[in-house]
Amino acid sequence: MTFTLPEQHSRGRGSQILGSTDAPSAAPAPEADEPIWAGYRVAAIVPCHNEALSIGKVVRDLKRHVPGMVVYVYDNCSTDATAEVAREAGAVVRHESMKGKGNVVRRAFADIDADIYLMVDGDDTYDAAAAPDMIRALITGHHDHVLGMRAPVEEGAYRPNHELGNRVLNAVVGTVFGTNVGDMLSGYRVFSRRFVKSFPAVSKEFEIETELTVHTLSLRTPTVSLPVGFKDRCEGSESKLRTYRDGFRILKLIADLARHERPLAFYGVLASISLVLSIVFAVPVLATYFDTGMVPRLPTLAVSIGLGVIACLEMTAALILDGIRKTRHELSRLSYLQHRAVNPV
Repeated sequence: MTFTLPEQHSRGRGSQILGSTDAPSAAPAPEADEPIWAGYRVAAIVPCHNEALSIGKVVRDLKRHVPGMVVYVYDNCSTDATAEVAREAGAVVRHESMKGKGNVVRRAFADIDADIYLMVDGDDTYDAAAAPDMIRALITGHHDHVLGMRAPVEEGAYRPNHELGNRVLNAVVGTVFGTNVGDMLSGYRVFSRRFVKSFPAVSKEFEIETELTVHTLSLRTPTVSLPVGFKDRCEGSESKLRTYRDGFRILKLIADLARHERPLAFYGVLASISLVLSIVFAVPVLATYFDTGMVPRLPTLAVSIGLGVIACLEMTAALILDGIRKTRHELSRLSYLQHRAVNPV
């Protein structure tokens, strides 16, 4: 089931009719007193789990700073009044029974039909006043992804070890994929339609931000980062993050993504290790053979040969998977190009 934004926005400048062969027409410039996103269908996606204390303010702030935007609050198994408070504040409330932020984003990206998507957490830690600048950057810069880099505006905005952990994870992703995005765990982002509709969304929980970042780097989509205010949660609310549990999950996801997105490097390293070990085991056996003409340590030779075979298999797997990766990226790119840019040149 797809949720379409109100009729007055149904023919936004960034909307597209699939299968049409007409060239993109020039979009009329907004009136002087209209925001730059006037005429676009703009949707905010706010995943929530027990955020009754803060969600009302989040919805009101978003609607005040981005007039005309439809705010979708996805109630994810809340046991408090999150849905009722969001509805009273003017949000469209949807429910996702599979617990986890990744499941919410997967559902929202599939169901909501818009030209511009804004994603933000429902805990009122991000500055809603930054939303207009982020949307403006997406449109005027012809970007598909705008990342809100968290800039703490008060002491205690980051929980203990979270800032350090974020830096470590950014460095790991930067090393694996060649680009350090600065704040890959930020939950404040703006996307184009073609980014959203080409995103596979396989993560279940808080790893979704990492998957979004890797999708950006893999497809090399036009992206930009903007600083956004970041503060502590309101008094009485509780963070859903678990520092070490979620950190290990994200590291595991990075390893899996490296295996899928950089198979030549991933399996090449394993093959190199196997080959080096094979040589280490083989050298003394060969030295003894050349000196005496005998192989007294047959088990060592068997281990050496086995490691050599494993190295060959790992390199073969690397080459095959790298070819599959290229095909997969080409298909993702074609899916991405099926949708018109937000602001066609």
